[in-house]
Amino acid sequence: MSDDLTHLRLRIEGFVQAVGYRNYVIGEATRLGVDGWIRNRADGTVEILVSGPNAAVETLVGLCMKGPPGANVRDVEMHKAEAPADKGFRRRPSL
Repeated sequence: MSDDLTHLRLRIEGFVQAVGYRNYVIGEATRLGVDGWIRNRADGTVEILVSGPNAAVETLVGLCMKGPPGANVRDVEMHKAEAPADKGFRRRPSL
């Protein structure tokens, strides 16, 4: 069963702060039933840790590449990560 799970850390670049990007991702992550967190970073990027079934994580990554209306995503970096300690998907304090 664990082979069906994916854990990724994403770094989203572009115009992704002050446009509802975090709320958008939290809503989609909750809808998809994945675990993890999201936070703004001081350099203007958004950082996301997402964990869940492969298909749900892939769907969320695709949604992150688009973002909500008003966002302009330029780049999405993806790296393998460890699973989050907590269940659910939440906002973390900015760095």
